Amino acid sequence: MVNDLMGVTTIRSGRGIRITVLCIVCAVLLLAVPASAAPADVTVTSFTLDPPVLMRGDEGILTVTVQNTGPEPVAISRARLYGDGVVVLSDPYPSVGDIGAGNTKQFSFTVRADAPDGTYYPKFVLEFRDDGSLRYPIPVRVESTELQAAVVDRPDTFSEGREADVAVRVGNPRSSAVTGVRVVPEGTGFTAIPSSAFIGTLAPDGAAQVLFNITPQESTNLTFRVVYQNGRNVHETILPLPVSLGEGKIRADPVLTNIEVMLDGDLYRVTGDVTNAGLDTARSVIVTSAAPAVPTDPFRVYVVGTLDPDDFSSFEVTFETEGNVSEVPLVVEYRDEDGNLYTEQSMIALENRTAAEDEGGLPLLPIIVALVVVVAAAAAGYYLLRRRRG
Repeated sequence: MVNDLMGVTTIRSGRGIRITVLCIVCAVLLLAVPASAAPADVTVTSFTLDPPVLMRGDEGILTVTVQNTGPEPVAISRARLYGDGVVVLSDPYPSVGDIGAGNTKQFSFTVRADAPDGTYYPKFVLEFRDDGSLRYPIPVRVESTELQAAVVDRPDTFSEGREADVAVRVGNPRSSAVTGVRVVPEGTGFTAIPSSAFIGTLAPDGAAQVLFNITPQESTNLTFRVVYQNGRNVHETILPLPVSLGEGKIRADPVLTNIEVMLDGDLYRVTGDVTNAGLDTARSVIVTSAAPAVPTDPFRVYVVGTLDPDDFSSFEVTFETEGNVSEVPLVVEYRDEDGNLYTEQSMIALENRTAAEDEGGLPLLPIIVALVVVVAAAAAGYYLLRRRRG
């Protein structure tokens, strides 16, 4: 007997034939149901850490990218990060939802490096709504190496009020770049130009040099503070530089020589040479006298001008004195190439006169004339005496 049921022919006389037909129907129905993507189709495709390498105590942002490579959406219940060497500061994702076929989704976590230097592997865990989970270790490096700073150029000796160039070199020995690098001179008893120097980004194994013009007013401790950022974390390196004042080895040194003092009535006239015995050029050189001398025309001040090392120039100054004065200072003023003013004094004795004797004595020329007259008179008398006897 043959019945037509749901478009399928069934032969009642055979039990085995009925089972076969039902299996075929079930298979057709299963093929008609759409297939769903498996959890195995979801994978971590990339991850980033900002900054790429943490210093101990730094905070960073760890971002994990997940992609569904399957043909159908995958339901995700939640995502979280388990710390290893780092402390996870952000909350887990309590509800994620579906990730569509071929789509990606990012998960970001704030972490802090609390462990010693090394490489750690915090685990990213993605839990599926139906069954199973995805576990993926993320490598995180902790490296606490700081920037290095050194003074590469400075004067042998700092002088009060004199400008000096100081060069600071900053190097990055880290395996990752740092940003916002700047150098700030700090302290008291000096002025610095510029007040800070900006370097910017320093690549791994990179270095940069900055120049400061330092003018000290006293012995002090100068500190260069190097400030930089690793991601959003601010760090600094301190470079001390003691500043002790002294006489510079390379500077002008005016010396007065061949001094002659002449008295012309009440007016003293001093002549001589001024020689630059130093290793630097003396600029705007002038020579004058100081108290108890009173500078007087015609040469109150004698302008020499510029004296190169080992160069010299003659000078002449005139002045008067009051009272019993045995010596007066001659003053030499000059400037260096930065415009700093220097003053040197040399004492001269007024007794060392060459054109006149001490006040109240006989003039030299009349004495000589008188002696000549006396000698001539004696010779004439002797001659007349001999003639009379002859």
